Amino acid sequence: MAINLEMATLGGGCFWCTEAVFSRLNGVIKVVSGYAGGWLPNPTYEEVCSDRTGHAEVVQITFDPNVISYRTLLEVFFDIHDPTTKNRQGNDVGSQYRSIILYHNEEQRKIALEIIDELNKTKYHGKIVTEVVPFKEFYPAEDYHQSFYDRNRNYPYCRVVIDPKIRKLMTNHSRIIKIKTS
Repeated sequence: MAINLEMATLGGGCFWCTEAVFSRLNGVIKVVSGYAGGWLPNPTYEEVCSDRTGHAEVVQITFDPNVISYRTLLEVFFDIHDPTTKNRQGNDVGSQYRSIILYHNEEQRKIALEIIDELNKTKYHGKIVTEVVPFKEFYPAEDYHQSFYDRNRNYPYCRVVIDPKIRKLMTNHSRIIKIKTS
């Protein structure tokens, strides 16, 4: 039986954080940190951090929709970052840290807008600033950014910023976490 994989591209602050979270979800096949939403082709990390490329730090998630839905991915996305702060997540400031959903098709756009509408009515009271824009191009980040959290768990940023997000994921979404066999 053929598996029809889908793609989601999301930015919720530092891609080290979002990659660490989404890579732990059952049904997620692959997560790549990178840049999207801007105009400069093949940007470097330094260029994106200059805040002059239009790109956000994002993750591109390959997932099996028969195991995890796009809606569930977005529910986790909105739970692990603050979608009410423009161009900022905690101490990370700049447009590269903005909350952004880059939809790959009309169905993804529709689901994103529905969830934003629901959350604006129930939790955020109209304050969500997440951009919902069509996906155009994704540029993978440099190799040293990939799987950063899993390779650098004792790095202070990982302990102070990412660890709490992982704990929140484990608490709020334990039913969809990958089970480690090793």
